[in-house]
Amino acid sequence: MSRIFLTVGALSAGLSVVLSAAFAHLPAFANGLPAMVQTALSQQQFHALGLVLVGLALRGVPASRCWQASGWLMLVGMLLFSFNIYARALLGVDSLRALVPWGGGAWIAAWLLLALGALRTGGAQAPRP
Repeated sequence: MSRIFLTVGALSAGLSVVLSAAFAHLPAFANGLPAMVQTALSQQQFHALGLVLVGLALRGVPASRCWQASGWLMLVGMLLFSFNIYARALLGVDSLRALVPWGGGAWIAAWLLLALGALRTGGAQAPRP
């Protein structure tokens, strides 16, 4: 699980840079990015780093269900929030707009579970092979 979150987090961070550059060069956004797209990009970047953090944490405590759930919720949040907004801005897909707040809720739950997992492990780490 650690490897998945580290890999997806790193790829998502890179993708956010690519998307940021692509949006900046699209003629439709010549006057600047809409606030919703800026928010989606910054949240994707922040939660990509969160995924990397979860992946690193799981290297020490691979059995933490809270941290595993946290990583999955960060991914769900990216899909429901950031990628939903990108689809709306680029493709005009507006039918899934109601899912954006669910993405934000997934992120909130992810951070709470990360904290709960930290409390439950008590800072102890599994022995390294």
